Amino acid sequence: MSKAKIEKKCAFPDYKDIAFTELDAYLFGNGTHYEIYNKMGAHLCTKDGKEGVYFVVWAPKAKEVYVVGDFNNWDAYGYDMKKISDGGVYELFIEGAKENQLYKFLIISQSGEALYKADPYANAAELRPATASKITNLNGYTWKDEKWVEAKKKEDHLKSPMSIYECHLGSWKKKIEDSDNGFFSYRELADKLADYVSEMGYTHIELMGIAEYPFDGSWGYQVTGYYAPTARYGTPEDFMYFVDYMHKKKIGVILDWVPAHFPKDAHGLAKFDGSCVYEYADPRKGEHPDWGTLVFDYEKNEVSNFLIANGLYWIDKFHVDGLRVDAVASMLYLDYGRSDGNWIPNKYGDNGNLEAMSFLKHFNSILRKRFPQAISIAEESTAWPMVSGDPDNGECLGFTFKWNMGWMHDFTEYMKLDPYFRKFNHGRITFSLMYAYSENFILVLSHDEVVHLKNSMLGKMPGDREDKFANLKLAYAYMTGHPGKKLLFMGQEFGQWNEWSEKKSLDWYLLEDPSHKAMQEFTSKCMKLYKKYPALYATDYDEKGFRWINANDKDNSVLSFIRISPSGKKNLLFVLNFTPIERPSFRIGTPIAGKYKLVLGDNEEKQAKQIQSVKGNCDGYDDSLLIDLDRYGINVYEFDGDVSRCLPTKIDR
Repeated sequence: MSKAKIEKKCAFPDYKDIAFTELDAYLFGNGTHYEIYNKMGAHLCTKDGKEGVYFVVWAPKAKEVYVVGDFNNWDAYGYDMKKISDGGVYELFIEGAKENQLYKFLIISQSGEALYKADPYANAAELRPATASKITNLNGYTWKDEKWVEAKKKEDHLKSPMSIYECHLGSWKKKIEDSDNGFFSYRELADKLADYVSEMGYTHIELMGIAEYPFDGSWGYQVTGYYAPTARYGTPEDFMYFVDYMHKKKIGVILDWVPAHFPKDAHGLAKFDGSCVYEYADPRKGEHPDWGTLVFDYEKNEVSNFLIANGLYWIDKFHVDGLRVDAVASMLYLDYGRSDGNWIPNKYGDNGNLEAMSFLKHFNSILRKRFPQAISIAEESTAWPMVSGDPDNGECLGFTFKWNMGWMHDFTEYMKLDPYFRKFNHGRITFSLMYAYSENFILVLSHDEVVHLKNSMLGKMPGDREDKFANLKLAYAYMTGHPGKKLLFMGQEFGQWNEWSEKKSLDWYLLEDPSHKAMQEFTSKCMKLYKKYPALYATDYDEKGFRWINANDKDNSVLSFIRISPSGKKNLLFVLNFTPIERPSFRIGTPIAGKYKLVLGDNEEKQAKQIQSVKGNCDGYDDSLLIDLDRYGINVYEFDGDVSRCLPTKIDR
């Protein structure tokens, strides 16, 4: 036998090493089998020296279960699975089944109905509209990101820079426009996207819609294959290459993850064995009337285990750096999207989903223990307390970060106003600092803000064409200075006019226009400034890292504040003019006497590169600065000094 054949024989594990055991059944039944994906699904192996595939599925109320696929011409006869646990786990080894062959489980329900189901634990799937699962091998890729992963394990995520480029791979750029399948592959996208994100100055990308889903218009938020990277862009190994390449370019990868609900597609999780296996049986808990989807039954240990292991799986097998958990509010509130009388209170008579709370705490606790290099982010749109923080604190859900949806709403509503009316709505731009330290917030301008007739970010801005660009630059400058990590959806960095559509590429041709090119360059300056200065990220969640100079100048609509470096060096002063009125020699107080160097401006070629403080009381300080503010002026200065020792004597209200 040749050396190549010997290596091939040794490539697959022995059946005895992966067979589902009594211990596996016990852990799965208790919801604590955190690597259940190594047992469930379809696994290439050898049994008695013969190669094949070992299939395992959970179908607790099934009458009979079969495996059908390319290896048996989709004929169930003779391919019935054996029930191996009281909890309803079935297994079958099929000799001769091979990698890349298609398969499904044929489940006969108690009523005799024949259900052809995709494998819930499949690692690959057919390209939609086809729905079969695909046998694959996740052990063939050689990772090269060990240094990256080890560094992330030691990183203090809260004190590190995080500027996120939210991206939908299928519409960032397309290979063939006006084609449902004209996508670049994961491998093709890797260098294109990594180069762009690096040049722009972002630290992370966040990917929409990677777990397999049947309907393009769901953007990946109605998942049928939780353990399978979507076939739209290639194979699981291609996706591994994508993540590995991003790490090579020092870019973190965050995935959107959807443990809140799943669609009713016949091949998916819905009524998996003819009964409510993955969803709550009572539709008052088990259905989202607004979305037409089903809600996971978090009370079942096996369902909770399916989801917790799934989150860990993406980090374990694909080395992703974090998960952004979609629609957390819909998980927490039993009355979410439901009218009176159409929801079930918990045992205390309240509207909180106790099982969902336990699930999220469990997931976040295990995530931090097993994969300290990874983060979890909650898209939670209400004022639910203690979403982020220590997961082992009994009252805390334990996410690393939370999206700041309140800031997003107030900020965009303020920026949309005609500048004349901003002075009457001044609180909208300052209110977020009243609660900025209640959670570990990420400031987000996500895809949700540029769809469904909400207009693009540039389109939201008031005024004529020139004013729109000036306002958007001002908005991004304020976002850069505001405490919290950052997220911006693709296309908004260069001022796309159109709302986003998953059907076509971004409007890259706009970069031929000098205004859009300048917008892109300004966004890049903001991202690079953020990454360069610890004052903008190291004290995001410490009140000592921010101080208003003047938060109350509503008549002029000018905001001035400082971000304070932990070292006392390279602090930053922000002075932002939210009106189209020039304000020459505008005076603001300063806690530190000395020189102030311009590091970001609206028109840096004309702005003074350095200014010197002067004596003259203002904003409670003995020293002040005279700044020439342009219309929609942006003036950000670097300065040194221990600001903590320089408190204002009074604040004019």
